[in-house]
Amino acid sequence: MKQGKQKILLVDDDTDILEFLSYNLKKAGYKIYTEKNGKKGLETAIRKKPHLIILDVMMPESDGIETCEEIRRNPDLEGTLVTFLTARGEDYSQIAGFEAGADDYITKPIKPKVFVSRVKALLKRHSSSTKEATKNKILSCGDITIDSNKHIVTYKSAPIYLPKKEFKLLRLLISEPDKVFTREEIFKKVWGDDIIVGDRTIDVHIRKLREKISQKNILTVKGIGYKFVP
Repeated sequence: MKQGKQKILLVDDDTDILEFLSYNLKKAGYKIYTEKNGKKGLETAIRKKPHLIILDVMMPESDGIETCEEIRRNPDLEGTLVTFLTARGEDYSQIAGFEAGADDYITKPIKPKVFVSRVKALLKRHSSSTKEATKNKILSCGDITIDSNKHIVTYKSAPIYLPKKEFKLLRLLISEPDKVFTREEIFKKVWGDDIIVGDRTIDVHIRKLREKISQKNILTVKGIGYKFVP
C-alpha cells in the first residue's frame, strides 16, 4: 500500500487543531478528511473507509469514546486504525480509549514532525502486522480457534468479537501455549516499539479478554507477565 493513497479521517471540534493536523498530514502525502463531531465522523468513516481515524476525546454529538465504540461495532470498519488525541495527564481518557478499542493515543500539544512520525509508524506497523497475520492463518488451542484472515475468534464453537488489540494479544498468547510472555514482549509485539502506552494498558486488555473466555486460560505470572494455558 502506497503512502500517497492512505486515507486519514480527523475528528475534532477545534478548527485550529483540524487545520494544523490536516496541513501537516497533507504535506506528508496523505488523503485527509475532517469532521467536527463524533456523529459526522462516524458517517464519514463508513462512507470513506479511512485507514486511520484520529479522534478527539471531548466532542459534541457523540464524544470520542462513544464514536470509537461505534466504529469497533461496525464490520465495514474492522481494519481501520483508531488513535485518540488526549491532553497531557488525562490518564482516565487513555484507559477508557483502549477499553473502547483504540490502537494508540497521541498526547497534545505535539510538534508537527513528531505527530507525522507517530502516524507513519502506526500505519507502517499495521501494514506489517497484517501481512504477518496472513502467514499464520488459523491457530487453535483448547476451546479457542483464531482465523487471522477473517478476524474471527471462536470459543467453545461460538464466535466472539474482539477489538484489534485484544485479538492480537490473544493470538500472541495462543501462538505458544504455556510460554510466559513478559510485559516487554507483549508491548513490543502487540503495540510496537514506536508507541508509548501506560503501564495499565496490558492489564486492561487482559481483563477484557478474561471477561470473554475462561479466566483459567490466561494466567498472571507475578512480576513477569502472562501465559495461555489450554
